[in-house]
Amino acid sequence: MARWQDDRMFRYLRRLTHGVTYTRWLHLCIPVSIFSVWMYISLDTWYFPALLMLPLGLIRAVRLEEGLQAQLLLTPDERGRADPTIAAAPSVTWAERWKTVCWIEVRMALSVVATIVTFWLPILTVEMILFSSGAATTGNIWLMSDMEPHWWYAPLAPVPLAVMLVSIPALGDLVTLMARRLLGPSPKERLLAMEERTEQLLERNRIARELHDSIGHALTVAVVQAGAARAAKDPEFTGRALAAIEETGRDALEDLERVLRVLREERKPTTQRPTLAEASRLFDSARASGVKLDVEVAGPLSGVPGPMSREGYRILQESLTNVLRHSGAVPVRVRMAVADGRLELQVSNPLSGSPGSPGGGSGLRGIRERAALLGGNAKTGPYNGEWMVHASLPLDRIR
Repeated sequence: MARWQDDRMFRYLRRLTHGVTYTRWLHLCIPVSIFSVWMYISLDTWYFPALLMLPLGLIRAVRLEEGLQAQLLLTPDERGRADPTIAAAPSVTWAERWKTVCWIEVRMALSVVATIVTFWLPILTVEMILFSSGAATTGNIWLMSDMEPHWWYAPLAPVPLAVMLVSIPALGDLVTLMARRLLGPSPKERLLAMEERTEQLLERNRIARELHDSIGHALTVAVVQAGAARAAKDPEFTGRALAAIEETGRDALEDLERVLRVLREERKPTTQRPTLAEASRLFDSARASGVKLDVEVAGPLSGVPGPMSREGYRILQESLTNVLRHSGAVPVRVRMAVADGRLELQVSNPLSGSPGSPGGGSGLRGIRERAALLGGNAKTGPYNGEWMVHASLPLDRIR
């Protein structure tokens, strides 16, 4: 038990070496400057600055200023986070304004305590040392003015300094706790921050799917074409294979550059993402890889909304990539239909029966996620001796 208490005390005192301890102390000492200036004007009305600060908390912008200062000095490790415990936003409701008023008063009160701890406790140590030696004191500690000098003041002299060292982290914790209580984000601000964080995560997942589908498709086509060209040992076939690899690689580089521009947050317009109207280049790439493709289109694809058409293209791309990766050059049937307010996409091929047959992985999961985000659904798996990917997407939710 004693050892545990010693370790706890050591960890507490070790905080005196942390930078945040002193930024919090600086935050505590700032309001004292107002009192210090006012003391030169009127010592009898020392309370006047506290009354003067009361209406300032009702100003909307004061909460923003106090929040920024508190974030910078009290919780510097939270800067840049999407969910800080101290808000940096103007007051919106009257409840937030009155909390700001309370915060200002609490901060000024704690500032006075911090000044006493920082300034008067070291002076008390000096007074006790002078008292123990019988020398004249400085006269700053009025409580000791009527006391008689004695040697036993010397052993007690370090006590005020010890109290000061313990109080510095404690007061910093207290002012941070009060800031989180009185300047913390409201439920609406927390909801907005959560929505923003969700949007960022969705965007990252979308970019990850884009890279997986585009680059994965290009690499799969390149591997299949290179293997077929080596096995065929036909210069004419090798030339066609290299041309297909070149075209697929160029498309993948274009997609990669577009995604990288999004990640860099450049303001330059990015290349338009491919849509189902450009699905022919996917079919040409698959046929060049030896796939016997049967394509059937029903309904006007031009009427499919942009987001639906772009995501449908990626679903189709990943489906064909899975065929090439796991089954090779096999017959593939593609059905695209627009009817009854829905876009139906279906890709099927004979099951190879090999251990590498598709049945999971990030590609198929990405297909299901794309469909779910658009309010539809996607099914992947074996069906009547074939591997089938079927996506059904509602068009009316996107218009």
